[in-house]
Amino acid sequence: MCILNSFERDGESNMRIPDVVVNGCSVLILSLQNNLKVPEKVELFKNLSNQYLTLAHAIEALEPEAIAREIINNFTEKYDALQSQCLFEDIPHKHKIQVVKAWGSRALPLQLNWASGIKRHSGSSAQLCAAV
Repeated sequence: MCILNSFERDGESNMRIPDVVVNGCSVLILSLQNNLKVPEKVELFKNLSNQYLTLAHAIEALEPEAIAREIINNFTEKYDALQSQCLFEDIPHKHKIQVVKAWGSRALPLQLNWASGIKRHSGSSAQLCAAV
């Protein structure tokens, strides 16, 4: 745009309006990107995913005879530390509902079991509704 703005004919610049529009759009895109903080959230998600996977592998590697109360407490503390880092309020409600439906009748994580505003109706059908 700078090069095109430098070519003036008869003392007038024909590129003045497109220059303003392009600058305005680029400022809007940059401000949205900074406000949503997408790269930071993606990096946090990747790190948490890797840490959850490491924790799952450590649990799967345990021999049933080697399980002791202190090992369970250690895994619980690691899991709680990971949960405190996860930003559940940033997860859209529709994705939370999908997870609840996928889990079915199994136990839900605390963030999806009454704590996040999602309720499961008891009865023959597994209907879900949002808490008011």
